[in-house]
Amino acid sequence: MYKRNKISVVVPCYNEETQISLVIETMPEYVDRIIIIDDCSDDNTVQIIESFVQNDDRIVFIKHDINKGVGGSIETGYIWARDHGMDVAVVMAGDAQ
Repeated sequence: MYKRNKISVVVPCYNEETQISLVIETMPEYVDRIIIIDDCSDDNTVQIIESFVQNDDRIVFIKHDINKGVGGSIETGYIWARDHGMDVAVVMAGDAQ
């Protein structure tokens, strides 16, 4: 929480096995929800994210059944944030950019 606002970060991911750990590990403590959307990765992205889910209750992990592209992933994350009462939603790329 930051200044009484619930903060969420939407993280669209597609084949980000080399960088997704850095994204999660460096997320500021004031972020209430890390909404990670996997867009049908075919590398080890899902397994890496799932290993973090067990230890960080801020992570909301959503997997697309079909690839929707980065825009579709961001939309999915924004909808989740809206529907779950987040006050602020921002985007951070799954490759830590």
